Amino acid sequence: MEPIAEAAGVARTTVHRRFASRQALIEALAESAVRQLAEAVEDGRPDTAPPLVSLHRITANVLRIKGAWSYALSRPDDEGGTAAAGWEQVGARCLELLGRAQDEGLLDASVDLEWTRRVYYALIGEALHGPQAQQDPDALATLVVDTLLHGAGRRSGAN
Repeated sequence: MEPIAEAAGVARTTVHRRFASRQALIEALAESAVRQLAEAVEDGRPDTAPPLVSLHRITANVLRIKGAWSYALSRPDDEGGTAAAGWEQVGARCLELLGRAQDEGLLDASVDLEWTRRVYYALIGEALHGPQAQQDPDALATLVVDTLLHGAGRRSGAN
């Protein structure tokens, strides 16, 4: 807790007064991070923007948030906690957007959306931790969305 207090520019006792334990502090960080993640998703207008535009914007937003909050977002969920509820909300919004993308023909009608969501999350994780992680979040979002929608196979018209 001492390094945290030092980084925040407050006395260690101030941190201890606010958070009963290190675990309570970590849970508060996770709740804040997941709340910001949910706001980043909503900022992408998943209900109203064209699905491709929304998917790109949300991906770039998520890359920014997850990059800044990697520790708090990598912690295991506290079953029934605020962070877990936030993760459920984000997951549901993602499935809704992927459903819109499927309705618009961006995804095959027979694709399993839950599996697609898991692949999408994995692509985001690779973008954050791979060799290209220092790229601009918009460029990484383009890479993630393009890979999600088109895979690594040969593009039609390519030689």
